[in-house]
Amino acid sequence: MSSTTTTTTTTTTTSIRLEPLSIPTTNISSNTARQRGSAHPGTASAPLDPILEASRQADSQVPEGGYGWVVAGCCFVLSFWIVGITYSWGVMQAVLTERGLASPSTLSFAGSLAPSLISAMAVINAQVFRKIGARWMAASGIGLLGVGMILAGFAIDSVPGLFMTNGVIVGLGMGMCFSTSATMPAQYFSRRRGLANGIVFSGGGFGGAALSVVSDKLIQRLGPAWTYRTIGLCILATGLPAAFLIRERAEAKTARKTGLGNSSSSARGMVEWALFKDPAFVFLFAASAIGTFPLLVPPFFIPLYAQRGLGLASATGAGLLAGFNLTSAVGRIASGILCDKLGAVNTLFSSFVIGAISMLVLWPASTSLAPLAVFVVVNGVANGAFFSTMPTVAGNVFGSARVGVAMGMLVTGWGGGYLMGAPIAGHLLDAYGGSENGLQAYRPAMFYAGSLTLASGTFTALMRYRLTKAWLAKI
Repeated sequence: MSSTTTTTTTTTTTSIRLEPLSIPTTNISSNTARQRGSAHPGTASAPLDPILEASRQADSQVPEGGYGWVVAGCCFVLSFWIVGITYSWGVMQAVLTERGLASPSTLSFAGSLAPSLISAMAVINAQVFRKIGARWMAASGIGLLGVGMILAGFAIDSVPGLFMTNGVIVGLGMGMCFSTSATMPAQYFSRRRGLANGIVFSGGGFGGAALSVVSDKLIQRLGPAWTYRTIGLCILATGLPAAFLIRERAEAKTARKTGLGNSSSSARGMVEWALFKDPAFVFLFAASAIGTFPLLVPPFFIPLYAQRGLGLASATGAGLLAGFNLTSAVGRIASGILCDKLGAVNTLFSSFVIGAISMLVLWPASTSLAPLAVFVVVNGVANGAFFSTMPTVAGNVFGSARVGVAMGMLVTGWGGGYLMGAPIAGHLLDAYGGSENGLQAYRPAMFYAGSLTLASGTFTALMRYRLTKAWLAKI
């Protein structure tokens, strides 16, 4: 097998470029979809996918940096808030549970409703993005996010009020910000796309770490209501300037407005149904949809488990959650680099396997602070890799020109996991004795989360096998 092999599958949306892991290349461009639709040398040409051809043309002209680093920094700020708020919810949930507002399972719904709207609105937001552009998309999202947090401060004693403010309003803002941060790196980066996505989504890890500690301190000094309001004001003060610094490349802006030069009607639509005829996309859709069910279980329940399961102080629980988010940030950056070095699909598969092992083996054995800290580090790294790897997989395998549509379709499938994943864990906790009943009450939730993560890894392996049977290939 030569160092670069083009493989054509039976569909028009899954031909890929493969490279052996041991052989370096100088111009990979991190895009395994570049030669999709082309045939093996000496064979008849296969029909070309116009969107992938547009992707190849666009990728050959990206600046690999320049103002793209400013855009990546701005998207880092967006990710800091949209992911940070979600991943620090465990601190607020523990406080509200202690105050008797509601059970952990009910409060988990309040925390998971917002990220579930990222999924519910993903396809619509992809269309809105085409209409108003990245700058106004991000600014509108930040506005909703900040206002929603401020209003949540006035609804702190009302479960329905929290569902409306912390859930619906904040969730709509998150969705608009996520659509921007998940798609903008592809306009400026090809060879370094994995690194750029890693930097962007590492903002969520740093945000979760900072907000875990800051929220705990603010709650102790100001109370939950003013904690919400203070964070909301900070979102507006930092997020709006970042949003207005986001700038689309002229070529990408023209393609967005014209639908890739009218080369494909599907490029202008909200859903490209032909992707569901591609087994690789179906496997990726299943892997990511299932993978979101366990995604929020550790950050939502680590503080509660530390305080009520192990009897540790609230500050220790907040510190563990901060550590989880910091290692998540490391995982996002490291996985971005590994996407460029080893391949995005390989990296995604590895992250699922590591995450599953951590929840099936390490967490159930965490009967004291030390092993729990080890679990926090390992699972944090694997958890963070999910976010920075998914946009890279979508862009590399299915084309950078359709990354917005592909990600919109994939993220739509995350809704069930975002909304129900953590509450299911909460119901399992209640069913087995409640939050104060020790380790045995938490173990069913741990095994539930770990087994679903393992299932996601299995679907990713099937996707990889569909793309290539060469297990040492970079893909």
